[in-house]
Amino acid sequence: MQYQEFGADRADTILLLHGGGLSWWNYRREAQLLREEYRVILPILDGHAGSDRHFTTIRQNAAEIIDFIDRHLGGSVLLIGGLSLGAQILLEMLAQRGDICRYALVESAAVIPSRLTGALIGPALGSSYGLIRNERFARLQFRSLHMDKALFEDYYRDTCRIEKRDMAAFLKASTTYSLKDAVADSSARICVFAGGKENREILDSVKAIRKAVPSCRTHIVDGLYHGEFSINHPEAYVGWIRRIVHGRPQAF
Repeated sequence: MQYQEFGADRADTILLLHGGGLSWWNYRREAQLLREEYRVILPILDGHAGSDRHFTTIRQNAAEIIDFIDRHLGGSVLLIGGLSLGAQILLEMLAQRGDICRYALVESAAVIPSRLTGALIGPALGSSYGLIRNERFARLQFRSLHMDKALFEDYYRDTCRIEKRDMAAFLKASTTYSLKDAVADSSARICVFAGGKENREILDSVKAIRKAVPSCRTHIVDGLYHGEFSINHPEAYVGWIRRIVHGRPQAF
């Protein structure tokens, strides 16, 4: 796994795990805003543009990042955040190592598996993968994701670099992921975010996480679609990180 790093001389470390099909630039603006206060590390998840290996499983990605923290960051960090696939990997990390971080910020994580959707990914991708490099199609797809227009070049460049086998692997892994019971034993303070305009699967997953981890705090951000919180509103996202880390009551 490859990593982008900001604020290397800072004592406390924050890791932010990007969404599926994106790359480290998902959190580039957050890292720039935080670099004067924290060491910010942005892993490039396996199978994505800039990575050094194919995607295998969510469990394996979680284990790789834990190993990195063990070898380079003393076995734990201040906060880990993650979006969508990155949020699933974060939850898996908390299940594998409950004290891997003091705070966890989970955004738009699906934790209710859909076997049917997982089974359909291969055939659907087989018929559509060739369109990925078509810029007109890419712009239509990008528009449907409600992302900041300034990120299109990053999105288009890096989507074109994802191999078909990797895209199929992480999409299937994401749609079939289920929350592990061991998450409830984590010592991390967990905060779960989702957009008010997300699909029912994500909103139901927020409830499922809350049921599994009653101590977590949930926050539905009105008016936002999937991933918009961290991708389109970096200042607000960073504001929540600061409130969570500094223990201000309104953050919980």
